[in-house]
Amino acid sequence: MFRVIVGALLAAVAFCANAQVYGPPITLEQARKVMAAAEAEARKNNFNMGVAIVDAGGHLVLFQRMDGTQFVSENVAREKAWSAAAYKRPGKAFMDRLAKGGEDLLILQLHGVVSADGGEPIIVDGKLIGAIGVSGSSAANDGVVARAGAAALK
Repeated sequence: MFRVIVGALLAAVAFCANAQVYGPPITLEQARKVMAAAEAEARKNNFNMGVAIVDAGGHLVLFQRMDGTQFVSENVAREKAWSAAAYKRPGKAFMDRLAKGGEDLLILQLHGVVSADGGEPIIVDGKLIGAIGVSGSSAANDGVVARAGAAALK
């Protein structure tokens, strides 16, 4: 049992070793730009989405649920954003690693990980200032909208 726990911790450290550093928290003005880009992408593709933007500490800065989106998208989007900020990587990175199985299944032991596309860190000048989480469609569609939002500040 001890070896499993140590292995999980080592895998977590190795997984996060090359991550970005945290920067100042995203401002409301920046969050609005990210939200506008995400909403534009969702509307372009005719997706109804819930979009959450958190700061570098995982605290909610802005949330929007488009008309017709299921109410659970609020929680899912916020959790995707928190996971992306806390672990400094997209949810798709976890999803892809879990698909490999084996030792990567230890990711399931990490607190708050959302292993689905649709959570993206927001990086400015090489520093993580926040994250966006999107929910309301398939994981792939959520990811498209999240990446469009995150790209708004690049």
